[in-house]
Amino acid sequence: MTAKRLTLTHTRIANGIWEGVLTGAGSLPQIEAFHQGRPLAGLTVTPVPGQAVTWAVHLPIPATVLSEGVQTVLLQAGGEVLAQFTLVAGQPLEEDLRAEIGLLRAELDLLKKAFRRHVVETAEQGQIS
Repeated sequence: MTAKRLTLTHTRIANGIWEGVLTGAGSLPQIEAFHQGRPLAGLTVTPVPGQAVTWAVHLPIPATVLSEGVQTVLLQAGGEVLAQFTLVAGQPLEEDLRAEIGLLRAELDLLKKAFRRHVVETAEQGQIS
């Protein structure tokens, strides 16, 4: 069976464990988790009782993934990404967000001024005609 028929749906992250449900696999699928190109240990895939092609997927999130900035973990089967999740942490991120919000505010101010100028110019042109 190819990975294209598999569907991995995120259900939750609780107590440091990513959880999902895999459907479409008739036999035990080979799934791997990667962070920054390196495989992560501890991923388990177990059959859901009473459901022939449904599997519970659990991945304990290792401490090495919890780092400053944005971290993404990929879950793959046969080289195809079935799911991913992103963790965001740290002070530098907070500073980045503040800077980004500052830039957005400055751009919004420029747009407001340009829009007001456009409205005034359009109104003046309408009065001249």
